[in-house]
Amino acid sequence: MPIAPLETESVIPNAHAIIFDMDGLLIDSEPLWQEAAIEVLATVGLHLTPDLCSQTLGLRFDEAVQYWHSIFPWEDPPPAQIARQLLASAHRLIDKKGIAQPGARYALDMASASGSGVALASSSPMMLIEMVVGKLGIAHYFNVINSAEHEQHGKPHPAVYLKTAKKLGVDPTNCIALEDSVNGVLAAKAAGMKCIAVPERNSLTDSRFEVADIILPSLEHLAASMLTTM
Repeated sequence: MPIAPLETESVIPNAHAIIFDMDGLLIDSEPLWQEAAIEVLATVGLHLTPDLCSQTLGLRFDEAVQYWHSIFPWEDPPPAQIARQLLASAHRLIDKKGIAQPGARYALDMASASGSGVALASSSPMMLIEMVVGKLGIAHYFNVINSAEHEQHGKPHPAVYLKTAKKLGVDPTNCIALEDSVNGVLAAKAAGMKCIAVPERNSLTDSRFEVADIILPSLEHLAASMLTTM
């Protein structure tokens, strides 16, 4: 069933919100995006590795393809076609093999119990968001579900977070974002939000995450006291 995000034009004074990223945070999909990227970009002669794929973690899929095209340009097919192939491959893999991250439902339960608005803000297109939300059975947690697909820029640009706060009717400075990627953290902070970073295990010591307000090894370590704006 298509998701109909709540549309709100005005900001509610003193309202608070908790905003979740999706890929890599709620669902263990980043390895599947990597698998899709390695498979699809090999067709144009670009042989990626998981380490190389980490350079585009958190980017919108079409911007990730443009990134690789700018470094290793190919003549044909055009990047837009490769981006469509990447999305189709990732959608198939995530639908088949994607599973919830440890602590995902625990974190959503905690956010829901906090009395704050709860939203999802993802770089993925809405068709993929709807599949994941349906697959995990988590649609009921969210007041707003928002995609960066129609923004001029995806993360690390703050547009998707600013639009999500607007739809919630909440000032961005009264929002807490939960993110797994550096680009996502940068987007949340650029929007003026607090940010809780939950990097994948091999990135826990990455100093770029230090811009986040809190860094956790998994959502299982989230505490209710962290879900308050200051």
